[in-house]
Amino acid sequence: MLTEKDEELLSILQVNARASVSDIARATGVSRTAIQNRLNKLENNNVIKAYSVVLDSAYTSGLISSNVSLKVKPNLRQPICVALRKVPQISHIHSISGEYDLLVTIQASTLEKLSEVLNIVCSTEGVERTNSAIILDTIFER
Repeated sequence: MLTEKDEELLSILQVNARASVSDIARATGVSRTAIQNRLNKLENNNVIKAYSVVLDSAYTSGLISSNVSLKVKPNLRQPICVALRKVPQISHIHSISGEYDLLVTIQASTLEKLSEVLNIVCSTEGVERTNSAIILDTIFER
């Protein structure tokens, strides 16, 4: 269970994953040692899995993004996910409820590249059907 201070620490890191322990300590009013101990605990408990790069919208606005719903053979869901994780243009794979089983987000530099990635997705063994939607505009993102 996370404490209020843990949630505050996570909130700071979500805004700036490069925030130093000293900066976090100052912002939360907790000692650097306590912050480092909390970070270690959160990492060891897999609450924090990685520190990552968030791309600027000036860069990502030049990308073509598409959400692709996949209907897959039930016994091949895991191998499909393993195969699709290797495609660098695929940024997210979600398990979903409803008519489709997986939701994949693709970010490509051109329509041609998007088409190539869609062909890879569609030809992956066990993918029975897909439904694609190109994202025209992102209205809100946290």
